[in-house]
This record gives sequence, C-alpha cells and structure tokens, in this order.
Amino acid sequence: MPKKAPPVVACPHCGKEMEWDTSNRFRPFCSERCKLIDLGKWANEEYRVEQREQDLSEPDHQA
Repeated sequence: MPKKAPPVVACPHCGKEMEWDTSNRFRPFCSERCKLIDLGKWANEEYRVEQREQDLSEPDHQA
C-alpha cells in the first residue's frame, strides 16, 4: 500500500502553503517568525475571543 502524502495546509499568518509535518515545532505556522507575530497580536489584544454576556435573570446551572 503506498504511503499517504501529508495534507497541505496554509500558515494562519502569512498563508504560505506547506505540508503538515509533525516535526515542525512551529506548526500550524510555517516559521518561528509567523508564530511570534501571531503571539504578539494576542499580547496586544488585537485578537479577541468573543464572550457572550450571561443573562443575569437566569441562575447559573452548574452541577
């Protein structure tokens, strides 16, 4: 049976296409540079995870 080729993915920062390689310590980024640029954007709060406001009229149902 022939060996399956690794999938090709795009770097989330620069868009460069590359094979998904588990030995790439910067994955999903193509390089350390792209990884550090992305980290800097998180640190500068340029990216944000949307958080829905909890309706205060309903009690929090935690078990």
